[in-house]
Amino acid sequence: MKKYSVLTVILLLTCLVYSCGRVRELSELERWTTHAENTTIIRDNFGVPHIYGKTDADAVFGLLYAQCEDDFNRVEQNYIWATGRLAEVEGEDALYSDLRARMFMSQEEAEAMYDNAPEWLRELCLAFADGINYYLHTHPEVEPKLLTRFEPWMPMYFSEGSIGGDIERISTRKLQAMYEKGIEFPKSVEMEIEKKEEELEPQGSNGIAISGNLTQSGNAMLLINPHTSFYFRGEVHAVSEEGLNAYGAVTWGQFFIYQGFNEKTGWMHTSTYTDVIDEFVETVVELDGELFYQYGEELRPVEVSEVKLKYRDGDKIREKTLPYYRTHHGPVTHMEGDRVVATAMMWDPVKALEQSYIRTKQSGYEGFRKMMDIRTNSSNNTVYADAEGNIAYFHGNFIPVRDTLFDYTQPVEGKDPATDWKGLHTVDENILLLNPPNGWIQNCNSTPYTAALEYSPKREDYPRYMSLDRENFRGIHAIELLRDRSGYTLDSLIKLAYDPYLPAFEALIPGLFEAADKTRGLDTETKEAIDMLRQWDFKTSKESVAMTLAHFYGTAYGREGSRPYPMSDMEAMSYFGSESPPEERLRIFKGVLERLNADFGTWKMPWGEVNRYQRLNGDIRQPFDDDQPSIPIGFASGRWGALAAYGARYDNDTKKIYGTRGNSFVAVVEFGDKVKAKSILAGGQSGDPASPHFDDQAQMYADSEFKDVLYYKEDVLKNSESTYHPGER
Repeated sequence: MKKYSVLTVILLLTCLVYSCGRVRELSELERWTTHAENTTIIRDNFGVPHIYGKTDADAVFGLLYAQCEDDFNRVEQNYIWATGRLAEVEGEDALYSDLRARMFMSQEEAEAMYDNAPEWLRELCLAFADGINYYLHTHPEVEPKLLTRFEPWMPMYFSEGSIGGDIERISTRKLQAMYEKGIEFPKSVEMEIEKKEEELEPQGSNGIAISGNLTQSGNAMLLINPHTSFYFRGEVHAVSEEGLNAYGAVTWGQFFIYQGFNEKTGWMHTSTYTDVIDEFVETVVELDGELFYQYGEELRPVEVSEVKLKYRDGDKIREKTLPYYRTHHGPVTHMEGDRVVATAMMWDPVKALEQSYIRTKQSGYEGFRKMMDIRTNSSNNTVYADAEGNIAYFHGNFIPVRDTLFDYTQPVEGKDPATDWKGLHTVDENILLLNPPNGWIQNCNSTPYTAALEYSPKREDYPRYMSLDRENFRGIHAIELLRDRSGYTLDSLIKLAYDPYLPAFEALIPGLFEAADKTRGLDTETKEAIDMLRQWDFKTSKESVAMTLAHFYGTAYGREGSRPYPMSDMEAMSYFGSESPPEERLRIFKGVLERLNADFGTWKMPWGEVNRYQRLNGDIRQPFDDDQPSIPIGFASGRWGALAAYGARYDNDTKKIYGTRGNSFVAVVEFGDKVKAKSILAGGQSGDPASPHFDDQAQMYADSEFKDVLYYKEDVLKNSESTYHPGER
C-alpha cells in the first residue's frame, strides 16, 4: 500500500473540500503546510539560505523561517523594540523607547494599515507572520523572550521599510527629560525659543558604482558596504516563480532584501543627512482645563492620548500610564527651554513596505527610477548599478518642500503656518546623478557635491536643506582612490574598499611633531614614540605599533581636547593637528603612553594585538573577555577615513578593543549577461554558537578574503550543504 505524508493528506483533503463545492479559507496549519510544500531551502557551504518558492508569498514564508533558524533571538528583539514592548524584557529603563514607538503607532493603527494595504502586500505580510509562527510551531524547544506569536500587521511599525530608520533619530533621552521635569503648560502665549545645536555622531556606510568604461569586462560594478552593528543583517537569497530573485543583506525580521542585487540591478543604501525630520516649537496654552496650540490666528486643540506601558521589575510585570500629546506637526517629543517641540517625520508604512519590496524586482533603470517615485525611502541615499551599464545616485528620496527663509536645522516656530511642509519634492527635483562622464559615483555619507568629481551635482542648484554640504575622511579617501583609475575587476574593487590609508591621521599627527619640536627636554619615551610615528605612512595593519599610538591619541584627543566651537570629527582632527595648544597635544599623547604601559606593560603594542574580533555567544551585546580567544584585526575606525570601517565599544571592562560595528555584510557585484558577485559576513550566518556557521567566516573577514556568491541554482546545488522544506529540520 502506498504511504502518504501527513502534509500530502492535508493537501488532498483540502482539494476534496473544494471539489465538493464547500469553498472555505484554509486553516492556519493548512496554510503553513501549503507554504512549506511550495518552498525549498538550500543551505550552501557557508550556511547561506537560498529560498525557492512557487510564489512570492512562499518565498517570504521560507525567508522568515530561515531567518528564525539562523537567529530567532534577533528577529524577536527587533519586533519587541518596534512594537514598543522593550521594557517588558529589559525593565523600566526602556519605557521611553516604548513610549516613542507608541507615539507614532498604536496596535490599532497598525492593524488598520494592514487591513487597508493592497492585497499583494497583505499576502506577503501574512506570509511573514506564517513563516515565523510555523518555525515556533515546529521548534517547541525555542523559548521566546516575549513574543510567542507574530501578526501580519507587525511590519507596519517600520516607518520606512527598515528596522530603526528615522524614529531612532528622536532622542529617548530628551523624551525622558521632558517627562521627568514635568510639562507645565502656561496660561499665556508669550514665550521665547531657546535654540540649541547638537553635533551629529559619525556613522554610515560606503557605496561605490563603477561604469563599464572603467572595468576590464566592460560591465558595471557595485560596492555594497553598509556599516552596521555586527550581526545586524543576515545574508540571504530569495527566489520565486513570480519574478523574485534577489540576493543580499536582510535585516532580521524583514521580508525583503534591504541592500543587495538581482540579476539586472543592484542597490546600496547609505545613511543620508538630508533634512527629513523637522522640529516645530509649539505655543501651547491651557484654557478651562483643555490644551490648545497657536497656529496662525487660531487656537487648535492639542490631541491628548494615554498609553499603558508594561515593564519588568525583577520577576514582576508592572504598568505605568503615560500621557502623550500631538499637534498636526506630529507627536510632542521633547522641550526647548520652557516650550514643547513636536517632531515631523515620514510615516507611511504601507507605501514604505511597497517600495522596499518592489525595489528588489526591478530589471533596469527605468523601473528602478519609477519605483523611487513612491518617495518613502526617507533615511537613505541610494547608489545604483545595472546590467544595462547604468550607474546612478539618488541623494535622499523623501524630501519635504520648505520655505527657504527658515533654518530647519534648528527648531522652527510651529505657530507660523509658513514653516509647515508644503508637499514633497519630486525625484527629479532631488539631487540625482546618472552616468557621469568620469565613470564612477561614490557616497560615504559625505556631501553629494563631490560624488563624481567635476560632474557632481552643483550645490547652488538645490535648496540648502537638501543636503549637509559636509565632507568626511572616508569621502576624501574614496575620491583619491577612484580618481584616474581603470581596469577594475571584482578583486581590485575589493582591494580598493580595503585600502589601509587613513587620511585623518595625516591631518592630526603632524601637529604632534610640531609640538615635540618646540619642546625642550622631551623625555626619552615620548621622543621614541613620536619618532616611530614620524616613520609611519598613515596606513593601518595588524603589525603596526604606530597605528596603535595614533588610534589611542586620536580617540583621547577627541574626548579630552578643548574645542572652541562645535565641530565635526573632520574639523576637529584638523584643528587638533594645527591650531590647538601644543602643550595640550603633548599632554594627551603622554597620557596615551601611560595608559598603554599600565594596560599592557608597554606602549609598543602592535595594532592587531590590541584591536580584536571576538564573538563568544549569541547575545546581542557580547560579553567581551580578554581571557577568551579572539582574532587580530588590522582594520581601523571609519572616523579616521577607513573605508573598511571597524568600530569598537569602549565600556567593556577590557583592556583590548573589540569590534562591534562597521564592515558587517560586504559585497562586490558585476553586472552583465550573468551577474557575478563576492561577499563576506562578519563572523558567520548563524547566531548559534553550536553551528559551524557561527564563526566560519571570521578569519576570512579578518583577512579580507571574500567568498563567491552562489546566485544561479546550478552553482547553489554544486555547493549545497542541505536541502529541505520548512519544518523538516
